[in-house]
Amino acid sequence: MSVYVVGDIQGCYDPLRHLLDKVGFEPGPDQLWVAGDMVNRGPDSLSTLRYLKSLKKNCISVLGNHDIHLLAVAANIRRAKKKDTLTQLLKAPDSEELIDWLRHRPLLHHDKDHAITMVHAGIPPIWTLKQARIYAKKLEAALQADDYQQFLRFLFKTDKVNSMETALTRGAKLKMTAAYLTRMRFCDQYGKLDLENKGTKPSKGFAPWFDFPDSPMFKEKIIFGHWAALEGDTPRKNLFALDTGCVWGRCLTALCLDDFSLTSVDCC
Repeated sequence: MSVYVVGDIQGCYDPLRHLLDKVGFEPGPDQLWVAGDMVNRGPDSLSTLRYLKSLKKNCISVLGNHDIHLLAVAANIRRAKKKDTLTQLLKAPDSEELIDWLRHRPLLHHDKDHAITMVHAGIPPIWTLKQARIYAKKLEAALQADDYQQFLRFLFKTDKVNSMETALTRGAKLKMTAAYLTRMRFCDQYGKLDLENKGTKPSKGFAPWFDFPDSPMFKEKIIFGHWAALEGDTPRKNLFALDTGCVWGRCLTALCLDDFSLTSVDCC
């Protein structure tokens, strides 16, 4: 059995199938992991979700910011944005079933056999792996609860919480957890976020979330997506950045956990 991990698909269904054919992926003996942002901006989010859902236990996918945005749009909590490409999915006869499947995906996946952790954006330097897993589980529970729409309304309220230090309520802590796991690029040593900067050069006082040597997570093996501007380039061998900009016309990349080899296909 082989495990293949892909980055941000974002509805680019044809490149996904091309990539899986190229690596020889076989559902059953093989497993597919997806590092979040399964949908949106690309041309075929509907086929993408249908395919991933069809893989059942052979697919492990974590939620990204675009996936959570879809949940909010489907629940009429957010309006679709100008560049969204979610209409076909939202109008599909199995839309409700697909949204429910998406809502029950994890926010973090840790694999003991490979000693590796997958998240969409990253893990802040203030957390241990144990803490990250605990906070992720709490956020998953909120999204999977019967009253999840109430939580989504709170999550997308305009009130800003910018660090765990200032998150004084349960809801604020969950909101901060979502920001860390699905939106983070730059932060400071105390976990304060800079969410405006989407490039590669940090603003004064901030650094990439993985660039803190004193962090408990510094030596952990971590797979993440979200940060297309990195173009898959990370400073350490234990970090694997898999958003290589497929939706922007660059490529879609798979990491094989057998030997940590990378395979890519062009996206157009």
